[in-house]
Amino acid sequence: MILALPGFSPYTLVTMAIQWFPGHMHKARKEMAAALPSVDVVIEVLDARLPYSSQNPMLQEIQGDKPGLRVLAKTDLADPARTQAWVESLTTDTIDVLALTPSEPGGAKPVLKTLGQRFKPVPNALKPRVAMVVGIPNVGKSTLINALAGRSIAKTGNEPAITKRQQHVILNDHWALKDTPGVLWPNVENVHSGFRLAAVGSIRDTAMDNTEVCLTLLDYLLIAYPDLLRTRYTNEAVDPVDSTRTLELIGLQSGCLGARGHVDYDRAARIVMQDFRQGILGGITLETPEMQVEEEAAVVQQRAEREARKQQKREARRARRKK
Repeated sequence: MILALPGFSPYTLVTMAIQWFPGHMHKARKEMAAALPSVDVVIEVLDARLPYSSQNPMLQEIQGDKPGLRVLAKTDLADPARTQAWVESLTTDTIDVLALTPSEPGGAKPVLKTLGQRFKPVPNALKPRVAMVVGIPNVGKSTLINALAGRSIAKTGNEPAITKRQQHVILNDHWALKDTPGVLWPNVENVHSGFRLAAVGSIRDTAMDNTEVCLTLLDYLLIAYPDLLRTRYTNEAVDPVDSTRTLELIGLQSGCLGARGHVDYDRAARIVMQDFRQGILGGITLETPEMQVEEEAAVVQQRAEREARKQQKREARRARRKK
């Protein structure tokens, strides 16, 4: 399963949809919808490595016409050139986009500056305006909130579903933040997005096969960032056209051997995934704005084909009843 770049041969979108929607996410969605009338602006935190796949269509549906600010977080782990391309692609007349690394000193200051420019202070206001911070699991919401508050308020961790409930944080006389749990949507129709979400850790490792996720990641890296792989694992450990062979060679090089000296693919996959997630491979972005257009069109086509099959079944049932 290859995550293709524009200019490469087209891929087939697998009809399988990835489902991972724990009970607390359903509850969080309802709470967010209930809180929105009292919110002035929605800050959606996106992962700079996958700005398209980390957009939650369910959150966008809830947000409606509410003013928004998108923050591309974890830019230190992403490809700088592609981050800039995404900032330009996502910016609209009503949505501002910032690319930053909140964990760095002063990294979150542009957020308050942008909010101040868009919403001028109200003289003698009885209470501060409220910004709701939303995003998928493990995208960096809590890190951003802690950076804005200047103290550790929200629990952080390199795994999904750390925040379990909403929190209200007063920043100053003008602004308060409403922190929300990371929420995925019930059905990830674009299978490529599902694998990318798993690669960065927004879906629990136990929800998908680790080796398959790693092989899909390697499929992409062999096309988009082969030099980074060669630098990390040596040229001899990289097969330019075969992700399975590459994982095997990395496993041999790393001493990931199991019974009878065979490569333990799961151990090797975990090494590659850890190197990617920690930025050891270098700045990597898993998708481009062009890929978003291509994959959204594929999803629309998939929906149409699925509906056509349903319609055929309905017509077949009606025909049988008439006999």
